[in-house]
Amino acid sequence: MATAGFRSAPSVLIVPLEEAFGWSRSDISLAVAINVMLFGLVAPFAAALMERFTVRKVVMSALALVAVSSSSTIFISRPWHLWALWGIGVGIGAGSMALVFAATIANRWFVARKGIVVGALTAATATGQLVFLPLLSHFAIAYGWKSVSLTVGGASALVIPFIYFFLKEKPEAIGITPYGAPDNWQPPAPNEMSAGRIAVDTMQKASKNRDFWILFFSFLVCGLSTNGLIGTHFIPAAHDHGMGETVAASLLALVGLFDVVGTILSGYLTDKYDPRKLLFFYYGLRGLSLFLLPSILFSTLHPSTMVFVIFYGLDWVATVPPTLMLSRAILGPQRTTVVYGWVFVGHQIGASIAAFGAAVLRVHFGDYAIAFYISAAMCLVSAYAVLHIAKGKTTAELRG
Repeated sequence: MATAGFRSAPSVLIVPLEEAFGWSRSDISLAVAINVMLFGLVAPFAAALMERFTVRKVVMSALALVAVSSSSTIFISRPWHLWALWGIGVGIGAGSMALVFAATIANRWFVARKGIVVGALTAATATGQLVFLPLLSHFAIAYGWKSVSLTVGGASALVIPFIYFFLKEKPEAIGITPYGAPDNWQPPAPNEMSAGRIAVDTMQKASKNRDFWILFFSFLVCGLSTNGLIGTHFIPAAHDHGMGETVAASLLALVGLFDVVGTILSGYLTDKYDPRKLLFFYYGLRGLSLFLLPSILFSTLHPSTMVFVIFYGLDWVATVPPTLMLSRAILGPQRTTVVYGWVFVGHQIGASIAAFGAAVLRVHFGDYAIAFYISAAMCLVSAYAVLHIAKGKTTAELRG
């Protein structure tokens, strides 16, 4: 929940920083692009570090990095300061405890019902967006953009004691077995390789698998069409069309509200149905909604805008549970979280491309319509591609 709040904050800062410093939207969006790129690139290494050391140490270190980097942005005076602090510092910190954290916890603590658990943990990102976005937008307008940086930094620091006191590493540490484990269950043998070597070795092996690259591409499109495009540019796009920032932030937070429902439902469906078919519907429907968005965009709270918000919210990160399930089929259960970490790199590469690329297209063409159409087309391509993952294998075989 906290990570989502940290990650969504830059979308609130774009317009205030434009007004405060006179920087171009592409300069500011470059910090967001760096942020989301690193958010993904550190994921497989963070997953490996969690396996090699402890989840607690990795997450506490990441929260401290976010707290220091975010709070330090109140002293910026040049675009590169923003790139270094919010781009690199917050990007690495937030990426070290993002969806790989949820995947690690689910993989360690659950054998049965893993899909719905991942859905629930992923839905926490929507809750963070729901809680933080309207609040940060209000702070930016009422108290200035620096209040946003200080709020994110303070909130990050406040989470650290909760991790220290309450996070348990593994079920066997407290004398129980994972949920749904058989009577003869034994914990997997720890990997003796270093964290970096685990991450690199996993990538070397996964890269030889065609299914990995289809999954990587589809998740790249997922990031491009959510965090990178809508998550970063929804508020400034709405501002371009005359909608107030607080109203736009509230709409984006409403996307988060419906995302809670959609992601938990997706987890439930992943436990019951073929994850490839679920991804086909998710990407296909998302592509159609993005084609329609420019024609209904923002000038008033038209009912069609609300329909988009509700529908897009239900579909926002519904892709995560089936993608994690398919990651398990690449190299088996022991490497699932690290494989998923590398697939998540694709997600953030796509998000980074859209975060910067959409800003460039807006500067060049005067609006975001072209960016929406490109994203929509790529979603439809992904919908077709995911049907070819693990061709010939049954759903039972995919679950291992």
